[in-house]
Amino acid sequence: MKILILNGSPRLDGNTRTALHEIEKGIRANKSGAEVEFIDVACRKLSPCIACDGCKENGGSCVIPDESSALVQKVFEADVVIFGTPVYWWGVSAQLKMLIDKFYSKDTVFKEQKKRIGLVIVGAAGPENKEYELIRGQFQCICDYLGWNLLFTESISAWNVGDLAKNTQKMTELGDIWKKL
Repeated sequence: MKILILNGSPRLDGNTRTALHEIEKGIRANKSGAEVEFIDVACRKLSPCIACDGCKENGGSCVIPDESSALVQKVFEADVVIFGTPVYWWGVSAQLKMLIDKFYSKDTVFKEQKKRIGLVIVGAAGPENKEYELIRGQFQCICDYLGWNLLFTESISAWNVGDLAKNTQKMTELGDIWKKL
């Protein structure tokens, strides 16, 4: 089983990354034989989709010379993809959105897969806030369109860097996410 974890936060010391690393740690300790890859999307050279349709003419690779085609290929090859994002103005981070927009390049072949998806959303508001519902709804629409299965959504309230790491109950829950895969 190939598991890809995508950190959409530009904060490399932030709560989103902390949550995803705890999930990764749980998977590595308990999912024998799983191949796990963790990618900080913000550290990759990405550019926005310009709707040129060049990817549709060349078999599914973005024509813009950046790292998006390689990342989309990693998503294509994974059995499970876990997305992590901070809440930025009631939506996903721009870094993660740029990558998601490039899914257009492989939407036809993505529809042939039965990929399993996890979602981790970290914001300042409480987990009952609409911001989490909006992001989950966006991912549910993506999954419905592509025929993917949204296995879980974790909505986490953590404001200051390090807040999540202090929440031992939530950290334990994150470490146990592997059971949902």
